[in-house]
Amino acid sequence: MLKWLAVGLLLLLALLQYRLWFGSSGVYELEEIRERVVQLDTANKPLRDRNARLAAEVVDLKTGLDAIEERARSDIGMVRTDEQFYWVPGVATGAGDNQSGGSGP
Repeated sequence: MLKWLAVGLLLLLALLQYRLWFGSSGVYELEEIRERVVQLDTANKPLRDRNARLAAEVVDLKTGLDAIEERARSDIGMVRTDEQFYWVPGVATGAGDNQSGGSGP
């Protein structure tokens, strides 16, 4: 009788070990999930960096007038009243597609 109980317990232990290592939600699947998390984390890092830059820019735009002035100058070519603006055709500035030249005194 004790021999059959020991055999039954060993079979139960073997079944549980099989499910632990090879079954669904087992150790191998856990390792695959961890690898996938690392891959997704690596893919999301540039996006998190971009979001941090955008959040800093939003805070700067809400609190400082310098950022608003810089945006107005680079994006739409605004000029202050005490400045003179000279446009030179065909000369590109670092502001993107804006084809304006520099401003002078």
